Amino acid sequence: LEIRGRKYDTMILHYLLDPESRHNMNALAEKYLNYKPIEIETLIGKGSKQLTMDLVNVERVKEYAAEDADVTLQLKQALYPMIEQIGLQHLYFEIEEPMIAVLADIEMAGVRIDSEALAVYAVELNRKLAELEAAIRTEAGEPNLNINSARQLGEVLFGKMRIAEKPKMTKTKQFCTDEDYLQSFARKHRIVDLILEYRGVKKLLSTYVEALPQLVNRSTGRIHTSFNQAVTATGRLSSTNPNLQNIPVRDDDGKEIRKCFIPEEGCLFFSADYSQIELRIMAHLSGDENMIEAFRSGQDIHRATAAKIWHEPIERVEDAQRKKAKQANFGIIYGITAFGLAQRMGIANGEARDLIADYFRTFPRVHAYMEQAKQLAREKGYAETIFHRRRYLPDITSRNNTVRGFAERNAINAPIQGSEADIIKVAMIRIHRRFAEEGIRSKMILQVHDELNFSVYPEEKALVERIVVEEMEHAYTLSVPLVADAGWGRNWLEAH
Repeated sequence: LEIRGRKYDTMILHYLLDPESRHNMNALAEKYLNYKPIEIETLIGKGSKQLTMDLVNVERVKEYAAEDADVTLQLKQALYPMIEQIGLQHLYFEIEEPMIAVLADIEMAGVRIDSEALAVYAVELNRKLAELEAAIRTEAGEPNLNINSARQLGEVLFGKMRIAEKPKMTKTKQFCTDEDYLQSFARKHRIVDLILEYRGVKKLLSTYVEALPQLVNRSTGRIHTSFNQAVTATGRLSSTNPNLQNIPVRDDDGKEIRKCFIPEEGCLFFSADYSQIELRIMAHLSGDENMIEAFRSGQDIHRATAAKIWHEPIERVEDAQRKKAKQANFGIIYGITAFGLAQRMGIANGEARDLIADYFRTFPRVHAYMEQAKQLAREKGYAETIFHRRRYLPDITSRNNTVRGFAERNAINAPIQGSEADIIKVAMIRIHRRFAEEGIRSKMILQVHDELNFSVYPEEKALVERIVVEEMEHAYTLSVPLVADAGWGRNWLEAH
């Protein structure tokens, strides 16, 4: 809905008010306008699906609804005063509204993929699947085992091999074999490691390697992912068809997928991502002097953390110590338990407890901030980002320890992830505006969490890098520097 040059997207307005509820027009009309489902269908008729698009023109609405039943306008009049009442108009007009045009342009631009390279990679992955399948059957001593059958797999792991004394059961009284549960047996039983690897390869094959070529638009020759602005509880963008947020980045398989994303003909692939933005936000929110000093002095934060935890000069920190410190940094700031950290790092529970204790002695104000975040959430009923985006946490006072613990972790998590999401949105808006103002032909083609990707004409290389890095690093002023790392290549992998 556009009024006096302002776009009012009822889905996004409601998303800011209640991020974890449904935001489609029928649900909102029923909740806020007291329409019953049958009345909604009568009002907006057969065109209801078209009316649930992000942008709805008033005149278009009137084609489908009676003049006095402009559902979109009525919803705007119901929702926007609530936005003003809790002071979120700045968040809407400075971030969410301008993001609509930014995302529309990224979706329209699309991204090219190398379908031939993916076909070659598919052959390799299918060969790998066959090898893993044979290895799993050998470990199980079952030459006819159907690895894709949860029932058969459960009977082998828990009935025959007895890898757990009291195995978890499903509601249908079968042995549980879901990924989260099997992860608790990782690195303890070779067959479990093989099964998890098999599932990862199979998912990669079906979700990306085989699916991506099918999603290429025949008219444009590009993939046009759909970005979702009102889905995640934290404010992060998500994407569908394909989901580009979940391409694995650390292992070799994920890297092969990234290699197949290429720029426009005659262009270069440019990637820029924030360096350790979550930890920088934590340093800012907590005000911890040790963490702030590490960032301000330009130190490798993980090596600096290891040096402080193990009381070593930074130059004597070993790679194994740095790896542990890195896992601690990204786990502990999100409230991971000793058990969870032990599972992630493959260490004993006692060692994990000691590591967490040492970490909080090293960064005492981080611990104080985490406790304060939980307390504020208990008092207010929500957590908020530095831009005042809210995540409501009704379970923060639950008597159930597990339920309350999950809400407490979200109380710590939401301000960090949500602030990161808001910062990169600000950067995207400013980059988009600069490109338009300075006549840049190069295009922003992908956003994945804290990373932006571009297809760049060679003659614009220096200017694009300067604009992107400048706007990313100045999107918000933290108490520590925001740093954007940039890279160039013939494809996404080379550039990142």
